[in-house]
Amino acid sequence: MTMEKLLHGVESFSTWIGKAFAWLIVVLMVLVCVEVVKRYLLNMPTAWVFDVSNMLYGTLFMMAGAYALAQDAHVRGDFLYGSMKPRRQASLDLVLFIVFFLPGVVALTWSGWVYFRESLAIHETTFNATPLPIYPFKFFIPLAGAAVLVQGISEILRCIVCLKTGEWTPRLDDAQEIDVVEQQLAGSTYVDDEARRDAIARAKTIDDAARQRLEQE
Repeated sequence: MTMEKLLHGVESFSTWIGKAFAWLIVVLMVLVCVEVVKRYLLNMPTAWVFDVSNMLYGTLFMMAGAYALAQDAHVRGDFLYGSMKPRRQASLDLVLFIVFFLPGVVALTWSGWVYFRESLAIHETTFNATPLPIYPFKFFIPLAGAAVLVQGISEILRCIVCLKTGEWTPRLDDAQEIDVVEQQLAGSTYVDDEARRDAIARAKTIDDAARQRLEQE
């Protein structure tokens, strides 16, 4: 197995996790909509909805971390980074991953596992009229930490490869905003083919210009 296949394999795994847990958004939306109807139209509020919505959103947020890292979607605060050459970027990333990322994520994973075990041992529940078990939710803390750690090790290997070759290993393609625009325009019955092609071309031009501006920054 080549290094590129290994990196892409880890990215595929992280992407699969992120997209699988993204369906929690649908569950959360349905839950909130049903609760709004029950609370304000039927005057039958549910005591446990607030806790469940927090757990669902927290699980989604944590389990999407590896996916965001695989897509290089985390926010960068250094405006000088974009102007650096790949080897210098890789050197900086490698130092930051080793000095800050690894200790932090390992600590998160370990302490999250201890946190979960303690919660499971006492069968911890929420404090409301309808108590709900908390330990299943807390289990996702070490699980999310482990997933981010695996992707982080892959990022470290990517940095090492870049230091050797002078180029970043390409990432796997994933759905972008422009893809959604194209799908919506392709299925639209309110515009003709020529207008559809022109709109897609303009959208691509704007998207390319934005990407180039980000790369320059």
